[in-house]
Amino acid sequence: MAIAYRQRIDDDTEFALWKIEEKADDLYNQLQLDKGEKAYVETISNGKRNLHWLSTRVLLRKMLLTDEYIDCKVDEHGKPYLVSLPYHISFSHSFDYAAVMISKKRPVGIDIEQIKEKVERIAHKFMRNAELDFINEEHKTQHLYACWCAKEAVYKCNGQKEISFIENIVLSPFDFDKQGTIKACLHKGEKILNYQVEYLQYEDYMIGFVTG
Repeated sequence: MAIAYRQRIDDDTEFALWKIEEKADDLYNQLQLDKGEKAYVETISNGKRNLHWLSTRVLLRKMLLTDEYIDCKVDEHGKPYLVSLPYHISFSHSFDYAAVMISKKRPVGIDIEQIKEKVERIAHKFMRNAELDFINEEHKTQHLYACWCAKEAVYKCNGQKEISFIENIVLSPFDFDKQGTIKACLHKGEKILNYQVEYLQYEDYMIGFVTG
């Protein structure tokens, strides 16, 4: 499968989606991996986890237009980074899609989630009461997923562990549409960071993405 969707944010920033229709071996054969990466793939050789890991790396390769080895590592907070290429990156995946966001100048964060009603049962775990109050009952599931993806995108863009979605990431009220902008504020200790998170519904998936 080729890139299913691609959106340029500015001259230095874009994201893309890859619909996963290949088998793991087909994805694996499109990659250049070092010994450590090959060993890691062996530990996740079954199921969606393997397909998700491989497909994000294939998509990254397509976006960077290279067949060469890409040295992609993960820092102590779990944030992926490129050792020798001048890009900030963020990965996400959900069921049949992988998502990658890249930027030459700014930290980025992206999240993709398949829209399912189960989010309504766990909303209290990531939403403040004041945030729940602005949720549109007519589009409740989609509205909640837009909020979740926004908070997850901010979390990934910030790139630090020990951030609570309820305590540290606050969303301003917004009316849900299939595409829009959410104002978010991350505050922890003396740190206060304001973000403008973009979101869009793609088929039965919600995507949130942001730059730092």
